[in-house]
Amino acid sequence: MRTRGNRELWLAFTAIVIISLLYVFMVAALGGIPPAREFFGHSIGVIGFVLMLMTEMLYSIRKRSRAARWGRMSSWLDFHIFTGLTGPYLVLLHSSWKFNGLAGIVMLLTIIIVASGFIGRYIYTAVPRSVDGIEVESDVLIHQISLLEKELERLLTDSPAQTKAVLQRTIAAVGNGKGSISTIFGRTFNDLRFQIEWQRVKSEVSPAARVQLDRLKLMVQRKRTMERQLSSLAAARRMMALWHTIHIPIGMVLFTAAFIHIVAAVYYASLLR
Repeated sequence: MRTRGNRELWLAFTAIVIISLLYVFMVAALGGIPPAREFFGHSIGVIGFVLMLMTEMLYSIRKRSRAARWGRMSSWLDFHIFTGLTGPYLVLLHSSWKFNGLAGIVMLLTIIIVASGFIGRYIYTAVPRSVDGIEVESDVLIHQISLLEKELERLLTDSPAQTKAVLQRTIAAVGNGKGSISTIFGRTFNDLRFQIEWQRVKSEVSPAARVQLDRLKLMVQRKRTMERQLSSLAAARRMMALWHTIHIPIGMVLFTAAFIHIVAAVYYASLLR
């Protein structure tokens, strides 16, 4: 079972910083904000729209073609999130900070779809999945939790009494991470509490006990995560289904408006000359 990190978010953030530096350089070189109709503004708009199209289409095509082997679903999801952030940012810069008429509606829909994407990512990561993105069923989670509990018990048997006491105090202070809807959206805060409490109690014990705690920490975190996923599995699936019914229609409206905007821009900029 795969635990998602934030690699794609950091890559998107890095790309946005690089794009921003390039944009600032162009503003300085041109002596003002690059107009959307000129080469630079037009180019970043085209690139941004292509990235948004890739966001909309490629991951969906791969998800519906499970028989194909075009890379892991998790990698495609990372790419989906990366293009879903960098593409809209390029479109935002393309707007020249003018949000009138249809272009303003497209930009508003873009902001909504990006915000919706963040919510969807958060819900998606609440559902346990295999490396290839397939949902893990509850019986598999129960079995994995049972194995972890047995392994923890074995390790604790050979651990000093101080280590056992600290571990019990930490779990009692922050809970076991179980819950439903509130847990789905509050898990980051809960995990942060766990990290803070773990560091606090670890600083109070001997160096030998700290080594033991560091060995146990990863297993405890995995167990907490799986217990949380198990208890919120049904709620997360319902929320994911509801999210799809909202997110997909907004995306369709966005791309319809974007195509109309592009056709109108080409018509007024080229054919009426």
